[in-house]
Amino acid sequence: MTALRRFLVFQALLLWQGGFLFYAAFVVPAGTEVLGSTAAQGAVTTRVADALNLCGVIGLAAVAWDLSLTRDPAARRTAARWWCWGVAVGCQCLLFVFHELLDSYMDPGRRYIVVIPPFRPVHRTYLWVSTVQWVACLLLAWWTLRAWAGESEVTRREVPSPKSETNLPSGI
Repeated sequence: MTALRRFLVFQALLLWQGGFLFYAAFVVPAGTEVLGSTAAQGAVTTRVADALNLCGVIGLAAVAWDLSLTRDPAARRTAARWWCWGVAVGCQCLLFVFHELLDSYMDPGRRYIVVIPPFRPVHRTYLWVSTVQWVACLLLAWWTLRAWAGESEVTRREVPSPKSETNLPSGI
């Protein structure tokens, strides 16, 4: 069950954070170039953000599940993981609020910005919150891998090793 839990947490983080990084680093610049403007790319991004935010909720739920079950021997690392998770949750809540606010500045079909003056500072804040969340998730992923290694080390020490063939009585 531990291996399945870890696999699901790993996959949830890969989908969410990997998707975010790939989209920000490659899709947005390519989309802006192909579509001819950042405004046109924004019509795509607002829809993608819906999916990324859903992936964020699923990823954070998976990590909380893992945090509650992992028996990491390092209490400070566990505290750091919970702290990073809390920062990521706080950022996710802010992203939902800012996303709704940004959508309210667009036409009902979410194709054009119709209330321009407040859009840019809110969008800039949205990007900064996304960046803080990304950093928190990088740290969370690192400490999660370390916690899993620590938990596995404790488990290996607790399980007695089987006798090797050289320790068997003679004649067997």
